[in-house]
Amino acid sequence: MAVPASLPAPFRPFAAAAALALCLAGCAVGPDYQRPAAPAGAALGSFREDGPWRPAAPAEADARTPWWTLFGDPQLDALVAQANQANQTLQQAEAQYRQAQALVQGASAAFYPTVGLGASGGRGRSKVNGESVLGDSHAWSLQAAWEPDLWGRVRRTVESAADSAQANAADLAAARLNVQAAVVNDYIQLRLDDRQAQLYRRTLEGYRKSLQLAQAQYRAGTAMRSDVALAESTLAAAEAQAIDVDLTRRQLEHALAVLLGRTPGEFALAPLADDAAPSARLPVLPPGVPSQLLERRPDIAGAERRVAAANAQIGVATAAYYPDFTLSASGGFSGAGLRAWASAPDKVWALGFALAGTLFDAGARSARVDQARAAFDAAAAGYRQTVLAGFQEVEDNLAALHQLADERRAEERAVAASNDSVRVLLSQYRAGTGTYTSVITAQALALTAERTALQLEGRQYAASVALVKALGGGWDASQLPAVARASTGATPSEAVSAAGTPAR
Repeated sequence: MAVPASLPAPFRPFAAAAALALCLAGCAVGPDYQRPAAPAGAALGSFREDGPWRPAAPAEADARTPWWTLFGDPQLDALVAQANQANQTLQQAEAQYRQAQALVQGASAAFYPTVGLGASGGRGRSKVNGESVLGDSHAWSLQAAWEPDLWGRVRRTVESAADSAQANAADLAAARLNVQAAVVNDYIQLRLDDRQAQLYRRTLEGYRKSLQLAQAQYRAGTAMRSDVALAESTLAAAEAQAIDVDLTRRQLEHALAVLLGRTPGEFALAPLADDAAPSARLPVLPPGVPSQLLERRPDIAGAERRVAAANAQIGVATAAYYPDFTLSASGGFSGAGLRAWASAPDKVWALGFALAGTLFDAGARSARVDQARAAFDAAAAGYRQTVLAGFQEVEDNLAALHQLADERRAEERAVAASNDSVRVLLSQYRAGTGTYTSVITAQALALTAERTALQLEGRQYAASVALVKALGGGWDASQLPAVARASTGATPSEAVSAAGTPAR
């Protein structure tokens, strides 16, 4: 870029320096970001545990349909909505994201000049040629300084801050998904405890009738006192177990209160009535393909954004090898007296540039570059580990849903058989052809079978929630907010419109 010959001589060095700075401003040292290669398994067509047992076209959770509504419980939907608004962990994550956005804005400010204003005035007595003189003085000036981003240090800094802000946005999405999953899990387990309480109420009623039968048989002389004692012992043990179920329910209620941002004393859920049907249904979700997991999990997206931020820091460290170049200008008025603050004879101005670089630092800069490269390698390894853990979680919960479905069907057959056994043995005991020990054994097996069936159902629900969470809960990396990545010479509005998005 040539300096115009018509430019006044005092301004030519400054203009030449500015022209040189603008020519070099397109440089950016350091490696351009490339997304780390995911584990080879990400290219598979399906998950290993995604077997033919899954329905061909079930309902799928997506960003437009909150995933928890698939459980079909309006009260659960209301609780999750409350948690989304009031949970303190989410409030903390949201504040951390706003902090990261502010860091991007602060880093982008380095693209632009800094401008300052100064003014001073005074009155004093001094000696001039042996005479005492009383006089006034004034000065005011406007200063500007600009450090062109010749080597891309500022651009890499903004790039790193923007990628970190997107990682914080992914962290916020992951925190929201964790809170939602915790609410769903605790609520469903609480409702299963309600059903266990119903089971114990029915069981205790049957045990009391069995005790009354044993007492009647004992009074009639057809049973021994040990039968009565055994019936009393069985009833008391079942009552103790029912109390323990109530304790678990209360603790789940307290946990839900905290998830909703409330104290346990402010929150209560009425138990299910004895004739009430189960309040939620078990959804079936398609897992998709492994490659989609890289975009559907916020923790994976956040880990990938941190790799990008670490890559930009290599450029920031590399830029320290190059000299700093600063352009400065100032202008104003300075003179005697306090009245003429802007008179032509008092005009002052200055233009200048400065170039400064480090010649020897005993390897400090190379150490910082090595540190940045090591941080990038660590972030890349962390990203790949997060991907592997995500695959494991999906496979684990697909396998759990598959196996638990088979186990629950077998346990339901055991429940039916044990209930039949209780009815037959009670009839035999009434007729005097059976022993009470057989009755008690059958009743204990029936209670254990029904409790196990409920526990298996609870594990199915937990695995279903865990699968939704492992699949990202309908979240997608395209939902990461765009963050302004200003470039040299771009206006703030242009920088916002050219905001970066996650690497694909």
